Amino acid sequence: METNKEISALFNLIDDPDEEVFGAVSNKIVDYGKNIIPNLEHLWETTPDEAVQTRIELLIHRLHYTDLTEDFRQWGLSGHHDLMLGAMLVGKFQYPDVSTTQVLQEIEKVRRNIWLELNNYLTPLEQINIVTSILYSYYGLKGNEINYKEPNEFLLHKTLEAKRGNQISNGILYLVLSELLDIPVKAVRIPKQFIIAYFKPGYSDENLPNPVHKIEFFIDPASGQVFTHQDVEGYFKRISVPPVGSYFKPQKNKQVIQQLLEEFGKCFTTDKEASKQKELSELARALE
Repeated sequence: METNKEISALFNLIDDPDEEVFGAVSNKIVDYGKNIIPNLEHLWETTPDEAVQTRIELLIHRLHYTDLTEDFRQWGLSGHHDLMLGAMLVGKFQYPDVSTTQVLQEIEKVRRNIWLELNNYLTPLEQINIVTSILYSYYGLKGNEINYKEPNEFLLHKTLEAKRGNQISNGILYLVLSELLDIPVKAVRIPKQFIIAYFKPGYSDENLPNPVHKIEFFIDPASGQVFTHQDVEGYFKRISVPPVGSYFKPQKNKQVIQQLLEEFGKCFTTDKEASKQKELSELARALE
């Protein structure tokens, strides 16, 4: 955007010590929209004052966040709620310039390798063994426990980049691939875990009070390990929680992205980062 007199005047006031003045200046700058970001980046590069640089960074983040809020609103209104696109929007919170094309290409490579091994005569377990073998052994994906000190492990593009994620980001990758390959795998909301379940082919009624009997088996996306019904019953006994039906309902893509936003928000706990946690909670609430 060409720097006109009004923009120059606003930029000169960014260092104003009066918070009220800075608030008014910020609002005027944000009104210009994301096209003003290159001007702000140039100002940041030519400003030696660290306090002013911090203010410029906040302004750039605010502009990106305003844009992202609208993107999430549009995604929430769309009929399908594409899971990969939703996960990429979460990534844009930290990395506004992330390329969706690269992620698509990487996912397509893995999908193709799995697809070449699949056929119509495989049992559900044989299907999943192929997905798991290619994703974790051939492709080399690793999984970690959820660690809020590692925000990148929540983000799909970073998981693909490092071939390492946590239960949620690995789970989202597994779900995206399963959807592309027509494998009936869905996330279920088992307490303190992000677990995916293989639903019996043809199952689509999400209104059953307890669809547990429609599930063939469960998969831990951190490692690809398969769990039986007995394993999951044992887990519920260990945590002293009754296995009620709501825990076994297949999660919609919107609910998966809500959970990702909420969990990702827990990475930002310092006073300096508190606003990020608040923003991520706002994005999650907007999808309700």
